[in-house]
Amino acid sequence: MTRLTAGVFAVLVIATFGAFFVAQRLKNAPPVLSRLTVFPFFSPNGDGRFDVARVSFKVKKTDDVSVSVLDSSGDAVRELMGSRRVASSELVRLKWDGRTDDGARVPDGRYRYRVTLQHEGRSVVPATSVRLDTTPPRPRVTSIGPSHAFGPELMPNGGDAVVHLDTPGHKHVVRLFKTAPGPTRLVLEDDSLQDGANVWTWDGKTPSGRPVSPGTYLVSIETRDVAGNRGLSPALNRRDLPTTSYGVKLPGHGGITVRYLGVRPPNVATQAGDPVEFFVDARRKPWTWSVRRVGSGNATPSRRKTSARVRLHAPGRESGVYLMQVRTATRTTSVPFAVQSAKRHRVLVVLPVMTWQGRNSLDDDGDGLPNLLDHGVGAKLFRVYAGDGLPADFATRDAPLLAWLDRRGHRYDITTDVALAAGRGPRLEDHRGVILTSDARWLPRALQQRLRRYVRGGGRVASFGIDSLRRQVSLTRRGRMVDPTPPATTDAFGVRLRRLLRLPKPTNLVEASDNIDFFGGTPGAFGPFSLVQEAELTEAEAQASAVTENPQTGRPVIAAQSEGKGLVLRFGTPELPSHLGARANDPNTVALLDRTWTLLSR
Repeated sequence: MTRLTAGVFAVLVIATFGAFFVAQRLKNAPPVLSRLTVFPFFSPNGDGRFDVARVSFKVKKTDDVSVSVLDSSGDAVRELMGSRRVASSELVRLKWDGRTDDGARVPDGRYRYRVTLQHEGRSVVPATSVRLDTTPPRPRVTSIGPSHAFGPELMPNGGDAVVHLDTPGHKHVVRLFKTAPGPTRLVLEDDSLQDGANVWTWDGKTPSGRPVSPGTYLVSIETRDVAGNRGLSPALNRRDLPTTSYGVKLPGHGGITVRYLGVRPPNVATQAGDPVEFFVDARRKPWTWSVRRVGSGNATPSRRKTSARVRLHAPGRESGVYLMQVRTATRTTSVPFAVQSAKRHRVLVVLPVMTWQGRNSLDDDGDGLPNLLDHGVGAKLFRVYAGDGLPADFATRDAPLLAWLDRRGHRYDITTDVALAAGRGPRLEDHRGVILTSDARWLPRALQQRLRRYVRGGGRVASFGIDSLRRQVSLTRRGRMVDPTPPATTDAFGVRLRRLLRLPKPTNLVEASDNIDFFGGTPGAFGPFSLVQEAELTEAEAQASAVTENPQTGRPVIAAQSEGKGLVLRFGTPELPSHLGARANDPNTVALLDRTWTLLSR
């Protein structure tokens, strides 16, 4: 061993013994602080609960004192108090907001305080630490019984809904929201759940004891941890309503569907005389059913049933749409279904079942939100229709148009977009013209391309939809519509559609141009209408157009658009079918539709 090495070793030994004796002296020295209080946790998240850490103490002797916050490595992250004269009688109270001297938020973890007394020549780091915790607990509704089905729990079911919860923390609050139909609203709130409880039950009634209305319901759970962090499932917005995002499901499994009566019809047309089957959910109550053609007051005699299914022979001889009406002692619902004639005709009527089901307000997966294509969420094709059973706007748009066709004696084939996509029933290519009865918002890309090829090859399409043919959807083998797209800039025929506009007052549409005698037999004025959707057509595309009176833009609302060898006839007002009703009998609109039929069928 060299002299240098020996010397260094000796210095280290002496330093070690010195540090030991200094530590012993400090340990045995009298305490310099009294009445020390360190609040053990805080959560600086701005919610008003435990947002700051608090520390207080007294010094035994008057001294110049400074206080710092140390992280787990012993490094100072914040000076809470610079050197200041503190009298022995003074109680020092300090707050820390969880930020460094530079204003940055420090990460979650444990921190300590260091108190330095200048004249004592000592720094004291109390053993008690403070925990900075901004991570909320994660409660969740894990399932709802008694059925524990993949989808939502269905009520009434002869008992209570048993909600199973994962509830870390305490101060539990259970909320029940109705998310559909209509705007989301709070139904009840219950804060009586004890700490550690993981089951909550609901009898299907309001706080006043009345049975709730049918619809989609969501069970939400809130808990708090000791630091005051609020855990929510699902997240709530500033109005304490569930926060939703486009294309995103809610976490957990908090969905309950309250249904007293629902019917699922077929999604494709049935040939007249062939068997057709319906699924009926009457919650085990007896029910009666009858069938009538849309626009007709004559119905088959009511028949009583108790099973969940009814099978009948598709009525009539000519193609058309019928309504299956089901009644219980307290509820009534009606669903449409299509019947195809054994004969073939030159015009094909297409019902937009994908849009009907895509806007059908039902929860498929039990997350407590309705599966709506408008929300970017996939939906089942085969499900009962919510509410009164009629698809959205069917009574004011599809039904008047179909009834008018029947009253005028127009014969047609009928199908659905579901059947067209599957290659079942009548084909586009076998018809001179096609009628889309209302909004065809979602179609598979391949079907949109077929429709465009059909027109470019000489076919003619009359679209009575608003904002149609701008979105796509995919169909799975299990009958689900998935991957719905947001609206494209243009529709399947390359035309930009403007937003649906509500006019300041009802206004007539007047003829602006006509190269194909589209408005022949009419005075060239139609209406009045309050809602219009304009289409941006070029002069080369527009073969005929009708615009609002005193137009500012001159963009067509009713138009005939050339596309290859064919035509697309657009009716950009959802109120037009109501002018075809037997009572309204608007002669100008009737004449326009008669001319439309001529263009489609010749």
